[in-house]
Parts: sequence; C-alpha cells; structure tokens
Amino acid sequence: MTTRVSSSRAGWLPTLRAEWFGNIRGDLLAGIAVALALIPEAIAFSIIAGVDPKVGLYASFCIAVTISIVGGRPGMISAATGAMALLMLGLVREHGLDYLLAASLLTGVLQIAVGLLRLGRYMKFVSRSVMTGFVNSLAILIFMAQLPELIGMGWQTYAIVVAGLAIIYLLPLVTKALPSPLIAIVVLTAVAIATGADVRTVGDMGELPNALPAFAFPNVPLNLETLRIILPVAITMTIVGLLESLLTASIVDDMTDTGSDKHRETRGQGIANIVSPLFGGMAGCAMIGQSVINIKSGGRGRLSTFTAGTVLLFLILVLQDWVKQIPMPALVSVMIMVSIGTFSWKSIRDIGTIPTSSTLVMLATTATVVITHDLSLGVLIGVLLSALFFARKVARLVSVTSALGADGTVRTYTVRGQIFFASSDRFTSAFDFREKEHAPELERVDIDLTHAHLWDITSVGAIDKIVLKFRRAGIEARVIGLNQASATLHDQIAIHDKDTADLAAGH
Repeated sequence: MTTRVSSSRAGWLPTLRAEWFGNIRGDLLAGIAVALALIPEAIAFSIIAGVDPKVGLYASFCIAVTISIVGGRPGMISAATGAMALLMLGLVREHGLDYLLAASLLTGVLQIAVGLLRLGRYMKFVSRSVMTGFVNSLAILIFMAQLPELIGMGWQTYAIVVAGLAIIYLLPLVTKALPSPLIAIVVLTAVAIATGADVRTVGDMGELPNALPAFAFPNVPLNLETLRIILPVAITMTIVGLLESLLTASIVDDMTDTGSDKHRETRGQGIANIVSPLFGGMAGCAMIGQSVINIKSGGRGRLSTFTAGTVLLFLILVLQDWVKQIPMPALVSVMIMVSIGTFSWKSIRDIGTIPTSSTLVMLATTATVVITHDLSLGVLIGVLLSALFFARKVARLVSVTSALGADGTVRTYTVRGQIFFASSDRFTSAFDFREKEHAPELERVDIDLTHAHLWDITSVGAIDKIVLKFRRAGIEARVIGLNQASATLHDQIAIHDKDTADLAAGH
C-alpha cells in the first residue's frame, strides 16, 4: 500500500508543481492583463443578459478561480461570456434573476453529468464547418445586442464609439504593454467625465458590488413548475457552454503544443457553474478571446487563470466608484471589437475554394442561430447537414463490376465500398436480373463482398432483394467474401437462405 501511494504521489506532484508554479512570473503578469480586460466584458455581458453588472463580475471571479483548480486545460480563461448571456435574456425578462441562478445551477449539474459519462468524446462529430458557423453566429448576435445602445442615441454616443474603436485598433501598433480595450475604457471614461458628456453610464444600468460575494441558494420554489421553466434554458446553456469551452481548449492546445483532459474540463466547467450561482453569479464558459490574450501574454499555467479571477475582484471592489462612471458607448466599442474579432472572416474569403457542402453547412448553422437566437439548434442543424452530405459522398463511392466466366455459366459481381441506407439503391441497380434472357447458359452469380462492408439492416435487405430476384429469374446466387462484422450482421438478419416456401407463406 505504501509503495502505491508513494508511486501515485511521484506521478501527480511534479504535474501539480508544473501547472501551478512552473511559470510564476509569466502567469502572474498574464493574469493581471486578463483581469484588466475582463472588467468591461463582464459588465457588458451582464447587460446583454439583462442583469446587474455585479452578476457578471461575480461570475467571472467565481468561475475563473474555480476552473483554475478543477479544469482540465491549464492557461485557459473561463468567465461570464456573451454566448451564455444571450441565452439568459428571455428567462431573466420573464422570471427574474433567481430563476437565472437556478438555471445556472442546473447547468453545472448537467455539465458534470456529461463529464462523468464522458460524452465530450462526441465533439469529434461536430465538423469544422459547424464550428465556424457557430463562431460566426455568436459574433453576429453579440453585434446585434449592441444596437439598442446605438439606435436613437445622440452624436456624443457615436463619437465615443468611433473613438473607442480607434484606440482599440490603433494603440497596439504603438504598444501592447496593456490591453487596448482597457485603455479605451479608461481614456473615454476620463474624457466623458471631463466634458460632462450626455451619455448612459454603467452606473445607470444597476449596482456594482461593494462586498465579497456571499453564499445564497436561489430563491425559487423547488417544484416541477420551476424545473419546467429552467430546464430548457439549462440544457441549451449546457450544450453551448461545453461547445465553446471544448473548442477553446482545442485552440489553446494548438497554440501551446500541449494536450489537455477534455473530460476533466467538462466536469470542471460544471463545478464552476455550480459555484458561480451559489455566490450570485451567472453561468459561464471558456472565453476564446481572453484565453488567447492570456497565452500571448505569457500565461501557461493554472496560476494565470487564478490570478485573473482574484485580481478582477480586487479591482471592482477597490475601484468601483470609477467603474460606475464608464460610459456605455465605450463598452459598445469593446463589444463591437469582440464581435469583429470573433467572426471568422477567412470563412467568407474561402467561399468558392472549399467544397460547396462545407459552405452550406457553415451558412446554415449561422443562419439558424441568427434567426432563432438558439446556438444549440444551429449546431444541431449543422451536424445533421454534415452527416447527410457525408453519407451522400460515401454513397457515391460504391462501385460494382462484373466478369463472366470462361464457360459462360458463372458471373462474378465484385463490390467495392460501403453498403448502407444511402448507397443501397445505387448498389442494387448495378445488377442485371434479366441477363438469362440473352445468356441462357448462365446458371449462377457470385456476389463478392471482399472489398465491401455491410453497415445496417438496409444493406442486408438489399442483399436479400438481389439474391431473391436472381433466384426468381432461375439463376442461383451466392454471397461470398463477407468480413467478420458483415457476416455477423448478415447471418442475423438475412432471409434469402430460408426456405422459399416459408417466405411465400409470410414466415
């Protein structure tokens, strides 16, 4: 027993030290940079969801700190996000904040269940085209969410938005020491205060926190009616949160040339989304933009994510009087930048050079999400279209060739490809069932499936149909060359080897 414990410790202690203390300076500096950039986004995402800014800020703190401990991808940033905020707006508007917190709590439970069942492995069935459509629709919805802050506003609002975008995009050409969105917020807030600009501010949107988040269970009735209200939203947030988190984890894997535990990450996201609503925060997930900022700033370990969360809380508690005076147009400029940066412009440039099916999947996913505001429905449509296009392509690869024996009594059909529901008609049509009319000496056909595979009941049904048609035409038919899996399926389902009298009687 002692040997096993020592061996176990020898395995996880070096990993623990490397993930937490292998890059202390880089992780601390990167975490501070991310915390500064998180403030405007957490506030903006709260506003998108229709809740007080403190809900997003508490969520970002709780989720970042929790995921730094239990997550499966070191160096990845998780917090309140636009993708999740967009799903919350209807629930908050119709039922209030407590129902949102309850839905967030249920989201965490569902995500833990997904992690324990290791369902994250099915992410491999979500194609790159679906992922691109998902990201593009997210970008469009984030932009659309800014329109209420722009339509019908005065010239000062538009001037601040334009100035904010100028700072965000031009400052990095001079220096990248601090995140340009944060500099834009600070400069425009100072200008708005100095000039007395008549624009909406963060303070107009609701109260900021002035104390540490306190533990509290959502104040909702514990009954089936509550479950009926929150379950659809929780399921959608579960799917969307895991999609974005696992996509972000893959991106960070590629950027750092390291691997990550996707199942642990799934469970970790669930734990974080349980902790967050219990301390007044909404559900969240991984953030592509902030994770990229962290990695490019030198963050690699769990310490960077932990630092981002703790420094964020320090800033909002100590500097909240300044945060209240942030002009809303400045936040709009940040969110427009997030929208532009999130959208995959390459997907537009590639139209015409990539397969048409891939373009259609991407456009269908994007259009479905934008029209319905349901990210999970868009992904479902994209996955189904991808499967249909794939099945159609594979079905076309089936080929059947035939050769007549020297004595003219035996013809061999050689089949190549995958036989399943989409290719069975093409497979069946390749056989000539009336050959005996012009070749009376033909006695038997051999159907050689050495280079083919039977996948489903439809493929076995096609074999039955072919064999029975030949027999009715007075030609014996044999099926040869089945691999083990195909032979097992064939033997279980096929009927052509049964007594023809029984078949005629309907048995």
